[in-house]
Amino acid sequence: MAYDFDLFVIGAGSGGVRAARFAAGFGAKVAVAESRYLGGTCVNVGCVPKKLLVYGAHVADELEQAAGYGWSLEEGHFDWGTLIANKNREIERLNGIYRNLLVNSGVTLVQGHARLTGANEVEVEGQRYSARHILIATGGWPQVPDIPGKELAITSNEAFYLKSLPRRVLVVGGGYIAVEFAGIFQGLGAATSLLYRGDLFLRGFDGSVRTHLKEELEKRGLDLQFNADIQRIDKLEDGSLKATLKDGRQLQADCVFYATGRRPMLDNLGLENTGVELDERGYIRVDEQYQTTAPSILAIGDVIGRVQLTPVALAEGMAVARRLFKPEQYRPVDYQNIPTAVFSQPPIGTVGLTEEQALAAGHKVQVFESRFRAMKLTLTDIQEKTLMKLVVDADTDKVLGCHMVGPDAGEIIQGLGIALKAGATKQQFDETIGVHPTAAEEFVTLRTASR
Repeated sequence: MAYDFDLFVIGAGSGGVRAARFAAGFGAKVAVAESRYLGGTCVNVGCVPKKLLVYGAHVADELEQAAGYGWSLEEGHFDWGTLIANKNREIERLNGIYRNLLVNSGVTLVQGHARLTGANEVEVEGQRYSARHILIATGGWPQVPDIPGKELAITSNEAFYLKSLPRRVLVVGGGYIAVEFAGIFQGLGAATSLLYRGDLFLRGFDGSVRTHLKEELEKRGLDLQFNADIQRIDKLEDGSLKATLKDGRQLQADCVFYATGRRPMLDNLGLENTGVELDERGYIRVDEQYQTTAPSILAIGDVIGRVQLTPVALAEGMAVARRLFKPEQYRPVDYQNIPTAVFSQPPIGTVGLTEEQALAAGHKVQVFESRFRAMKLTLTDIQEKTLMKLVVDADTDKVLGCHMVGPDAGEIIQGLGIALKAGATKQQFDETIGVHPTAAEEFVTLRTASR
């Protein structure tokens, strides 16, 4: 039969836009439906505005360090409204860029909520469209535990649009979003506590990284409360909030921010009208080529629950477009050695296996580890330490993992990601001449194994 489109994409986030643009470039007739904002979570309420707020919070560090370099500055004043207004203007600019990318690629942009009405049919605002292939790229959505007073809490969605900076903030969660926002709120001047129900945050990251970041955050005065969980939230007469913990303690705050996980965004998607199945975690079940249990329907990005990172969704979108419409260029996404950054303060950069993962996989491991005070801090009283760590297979000399906590960690780890992808050995690291004086050179001057 003849279809209205070769590919109909539901969701104009990073993965959906990438798939749509390149499919159209390969000659396919493509449409994208979006009910919220172009660019998805990353551009609007995720990595982009978060990084802008991290930059804003980091200015406080620069001001503190300035005196050591001879700068005499009047006491600074931070205005939350100015930062948010400037952030909003930048996001609007990026929304326009995404719109132009789609339209200039020949993609039909359909505004409204898309709902599947069959294996090859989508309905948007009462209008039905048929497509040979349908791609679900609807992403994820933050969730708050079902506790009394949950409606009084906010998530990352709302944090970017607060009218003013809260004076006291409770950040709940132990993942990277919680750690990043705790640093943002504290860096901008709010009295901030980070509550996590486990023993130590950032589960799944290298143990040295987790411990080192904990120590550095405590040096900065961030109130870390582990094995702490909120039982209920109440609003007081003065408008502030009271959080009652499961251990009976009560904490007062002006804002309770939850970063305790995200769920796949499947609301009113019409999956019941198709043969699409969910896995045991509630994500869309797909095979290695992102095909669901309904052959004409595919899914990528956060909604399939693999590696929930923007660059991964981009790679998955590219893979789908190539396989469907340019198969001679198709290559599968490699989920090994994905470089990752956490924009905490100080930030984390990591790629490859953690020490714990390497040992669990049966490797005989050598660990090379260094902690040092960055050169930039030597003219100041700041005692922050940078951590750099290499995890090496003792039998093959292959570098299995690189981990860093310190300034520019994300920038540095990108290059090391290429080295690990190429299978670099510790000897090749050692034989690489360092860039001096930089922190990055420490990765090629680690000579003695720590253990």
